[in-house]
Amino acid sequence: MRFLVFQHIACEHPGIFRDFLKADGITYDAVELDEGEAIPSLERYDALWVMGGPMDVWEEDLHPWLMAEKAAIREAVLERGMPYMGLCLGHQLLGAALGGKVGKMKSAEVGILDVELTAEGRADPIFAGMAQSQKALQWHGAEVQLAPPGAVILAASPLCPNQAMRVGRHAYGLQYHVELTSRTVPEWGDVPAYACSLDETLGSGALPRLRDEAAGLMPEFNRSARQLYDNFLNLIRSRAKAAQ
Repeated sequence: MRFLVFQHIACEHPGIFRDFLKADGITYDAVELDEGEAIPSLERYDALWVMGGPMDVWEEDLHPWLMAEKAAIREAVLERGMPYMGLCLGHQLLGAALGGKVGKMKSAEVGILDVELTAEGRADPIFAGMAQSQKALQWHGAEVQLAPPGAVILAASPLCPNQAMRVGRHAYGLQYHVELTSRTVPEWGDVPAYACSLDETLGSGALPRLRDEAAGLMPEFNRSARQLYDNFLNLIRSRAKAAQ
C-alpha cells in the first residue's frame, strides 16, 4: 500500500500518522507544493492525504500551484474514486475543488474546542468506535461555507457547521486537526500567520497555555488519531476487496 501526501508548509505533515504508517509497513510520498514540487501521477497510489497550511484556497494569484492541486483532487475523488483524507486546508480544498464554497469565518476558531458528530457522522464508518463529542485542536479562519454537491456533513461545532464531511463513498475532509504530536503546537506557533491568529483569538501569550493544554490531552488525541487511521485503512481494504 502506498499513500500520496500533499503538504503546504514543512511543519504540517502527517504527524502521528507517520508512526502508524511505519508500523504497518505503508510507504508514502510527500509532495511539498509550496516549494514547487511537482504532483506525480496518481495511478501509483492507494490514497491521497492533503494536509493543512497557512494559505487560503482562493489565493491562486499568490500560489498558482493551487490550481494544479485542485485538479489533482478532482481527478483523485471524481475520476479515480481514491480514498481521500483532507485536514484543515485539505478539508477546504476538497470543498473548493468539487464545487463547494470556502470563505472567511465571522470569528476564527483557534484552540482546543469541542466537535460534535452529526447523526450521519455517528453512522459513518470513518468514525466507528469514536465518541460523539470530541476535543480537537482548531487553528483556522476560513471554512467550507457551502458543501460540494452530494456531500454529507459528519461533524459540527458552534462556530463551524461543517467540521467534517464525506463526498461520495471514500473522500473525507476534517476541518480540525487529529495528527498531533508533542511538537505540533510549538512548531506551528513559530509560523507568523498562525502566531498572529492565536494571539488575536486567545490573547497575547496564548502559545504556552495552548501547548500545555494540548500536552495534557495528547493521549486522548493520539487514541482518536489511531482509531481514525484504522477506520480509514478498513475503508481502503473494503474498496480493494469490492474491486476484485
